[in-house]
Amino acid sequence: MEPKFLEVDRETLFLLPPSVQDWLPEGHLARLVVEIAEQLDLRSLKASYAGLQCPDCC
Repeated sequence: MEPKFLEVDRETLFLLPPSVQDWLPEGHLARLVVEIAEQLDLRSLKASYAGLQCPDCC
């Protein structure tokens, strides 16, 4: 199996990815969407993917 290496961009302005939370103002619609999405029960969806060979999946 060939090793997988990540590409490096030495011109990147951030050491770590910025947090979207820092960029979105309080009360922004995107915050509500994330809050609702976190409450969804995704067990059946995840179960339908069980056994699939996907190296980049969870």
